[in-house]
Amino acid sequence: MIFEDDPRPKAREGLQPARLEGWSEADLRAYIAELREEIARAEAAILTLGSHRAAAEAFFRKPTE
Repeated sequence: MIFEDDPRPKAREGLQPARLEGWSEADLRAYIAELREEIARAEAAILTLGSHRAAAEAFFRKPTE
């Protein structure tokens, strides 16, 4: 449940594609490099969330008898 005073940022509504018409090859390659960096940053955040979840699950796991 999300409350109005929830401090977490909302997820993006979607990527707004850039207009590529008129860009040089160098500009396009630089744009691709920026996108790859952003993908790597998002993948790192996913890994961090997964490790946090695994740690929480291990902490709250009921002991086996």
